[in-house]
Amino acid sequence: MEWQVHGRRKVYGSPWVEVWLDDVDIPGIGRIDHHVLRMPRASTTAVVTNDRGEFLLIYRHRFITGRWGWEVPAGWAEPGEDPAAAVAREVEEETGWRPGHVELMTEYDALAGISDMHFRAYHVTGCARVGTPQDTSEASRVEWLPEAEVVRLLTSGEVADGPSLATLSYHLGPYRLAKSQAWSGSTWTGPEVVT
Repeated sequence: MEWQVHGRRKVYGSPWVEVWLDDVDIPGIGRIDHHVLRMPRASTTAVVTNDRGEFLLIYRHRFITGRWGWEVPAGWAEPGEDPAAAVAREVEEETGWRPGHVELMTEYDALAGISDMHFRAYHVTGCARVGTPQDTSEASRVEWLPEAEVVRLLTSGEVADGPSLATLSYHLGPYRLAKSQAWSGSTWTGPEVVT
């Protein structure tokens, strides 16, 4: 059943986030004020790989959670900016590597129960080194890491950032499977899977 929205009121707004109270009617519960976080700009992330099978990651501190961790390059598209162009700009600013090819992998809603935050996740390849990162506030380190190390980071909790975790996991799983010779549309044509 769909929730019915009867109205909404902005409580707070900035260029980064807006907080709204939506008057909603929830089937079986009734009408309530539901907090909604709205994001004025489109969010983008990128899994950056090279022809040696390495992944370009940044290591940074997040003051809100108080954690250090590995992340993929990410950022917002400016108003009117194409999200693919935005992620290419973010990759270069955060890492010092200029993308050669940008391909959309998937889109997802990060916090669908409370926010309209919508991510576009891209696969970036063919990068050329153009210098040091322009945005020094983004990372303490920028490194090309082998796939085995990325898997270890994912399974050890050293990639705790939600968009990075989602994007890397998607790239290593469904995206790669869809790109492989064993996957044809919606039909698996590879070795038999025994369950």
